[in-house]
Amino acid sequence: MQMNAPANINKPVEFTLPIKDYNEFYRFYLTEHRSIASRRLHVAGSSIGLYFWSKAIRQRKAKYLAYGLLSGYACAWVGHFFFEHNKPASFKQPLYSFISDWRMLSDVVRGRLSLIDRKFDKIDS
Repeated sequence: MQMNAPANINKPVEFTLPIKDYNEFYRFYLTEHRSIASRRLHVAGSSIGLYFWSKAIRQRKAKYLAYGLLSGYACAWVGHFFFEHNKPASFKQPLYSFISDWRMLSDVVRGRLSLIDRKFDKIDS
């Protein structure tokens, strides 16, 4: 993958599950998150989740950990069912999917993935 060139948004990619290599899984994960609305919901859910997890640590109350997971997954699943029209990757490979949620958030924050238009992505999605 080239990091500075615009991403090829029209290239179809085929994957066979389960995927053993994490980097290959992340490529699959990005193909499951092409809708900008879905990406926005994922970022919102992860951000709300971070808020509740930090609150759980500050207040030492486990219920906020549950709130964080619930809000994160609720936002993500709405994105998949209503915008992507696919099943969440967490149904297929939960650990890699959970890690990829945070990696995608990191890629958005660092400007590698766009929440405006996929043509601004700097990595293949």
